[in-house]
Amino acid sequence: MQVTIPYTPRKAQAYIHDNLDKFRYSLLCCHRRFGKTVLCINHLIKAAMTSKNHQPRYAYIAPTYSQAKKIAYDYLVHFTKNIPGMKYNQTELRADFINGARITLLSSENPDSLRGIYLDGCIIDETAQINSELINEVITPALSDRKGFMCLVGTPKGMANLFYDYYQKAQGDPNWFLHVAKASDTKIVDDEELAAALAVMGSQKYEQEFECSFIGNIQGSIYGEVIASLEDKKQITRVPVDPSYPVNVAWDLGYNDATSLIFFQQIGHMIHIVDFYENNNEPLPHYATVIKEKDYVIGQNYGPHDLEQTEFGSGKTRREVAYQMGLRFKVAPRMAIEDGIHAVKMLLPRCLIDVDNCSKLINALRHYHRKFSDKERTYKIKPVHDWSSHACDALRTLATGITENKFNQNKRQQVADTNYKVL
Repeated sequence: MQVTIPYTPRKAQAYIHDNLDKFRYSLLCCHRRFGKTVLCINHLIKAAMTSKNHQPRYAYIAPTYSQAKKIAYDYLVHFTKNIPGMKYNQTELRADFINGARITLLSSENPDSLRGIYLDGCIIDETAQINSELINEVITPALSDRKGFMCLVGTPKGMANLFYDYYQKAQGDPNWFLHVAKASDTKIVDDEELAAALAVMGSQKYEQEFECSFIGNIQGSIYGEVIASLEDKKQITRVPVDPSYPVNVAWDLGYNDATSLIFFQQIGHMIHIVDFYENNNEPLPHYATVIKEKDYVIGQNYGPHDLEQTEFGSGKTRREVAYQMGLRFKVAPRMAIEDGIHAVKMLLPRCLIDVDNCSKLINALRHYHRKFSDKERTYKIKPVHDWSSHACDALRTLATGITENKFNQNKRQQVADTNYKVL
């Protein structure tokens, strides 16, 4: 039996359809008015019609029941109306196929109500608004018996949500199909409409809604554009440690707050950031132990200029204390924050960053920002000091430390490094 579905995908949609069948797990980050709901419903229809499983079950899951009903149900009926033997249950938002397949529209409002179901595949729409319990506790078990597929769909809404978590997870993972559809690339929305949207929404909201920017709502972001560029170029990915090169460590030492460690390798012109560690209110020996327990051949430690400050009580500098624990530091030069930020911006384009081990560092780089001064009508020069500062300061140590090292490596040594006595 040949059935014609009243659906002709656009070029941008056809590309996605071609790839969805190749992967069990997919994440689609799409701009507004892309047509993602139509795409998703038709993907489920195709799966339902072609499945060879016994009584296959598929679900389209929206954040709320009203969204599922208002947005998706009419599409489900419209695109299946030409299929013989279709039965519909509007109360349960369900469509039953003559081959025993079923598509049900569900909401994430009450994850417990979905427990116990089995699924051959599901689409989770507007994933940024979805209850975080849903996937791990409900959907994953529901898919396991039938080895069903899962596709997460949405538009960015910052970073503190399920969609961004899985966006990071999917990067560089060969088991995931990750696709970002920006309005400037798809040309689905014409330039005149995009210009009108920009004028009404403002640049921050526009970047989020139409250019799929996760940092679009972070005003004053310092490294946001650079990180977005690294993602586009697939430089935030899985970065294995090369055993033929040492692993260096760049530090930001906290006194009464966080200390951050960035583990990296210099391989030719590139910097491979392979690992990251951060903790709060721990003494220096704790971090020395962390480094020793890593399965790395440790090369050079790079520390900030305040290593030379004397600790209260011992009368020793932190560099002296570190020396007694077997840690040798090259101290990054003291420079203005703006100069350090510039050094980081120059460094990042030649970095590969491990998406799994360095997720907190990546989030920090996205979040690091300046506060807007209403009085001065501009952003303050000094970045906001918050949870993201320490990781970004460690990267500043890395950037300025290796820059200084490169600058000095051709200089004739005039003064030997200080050797501290072990007391």
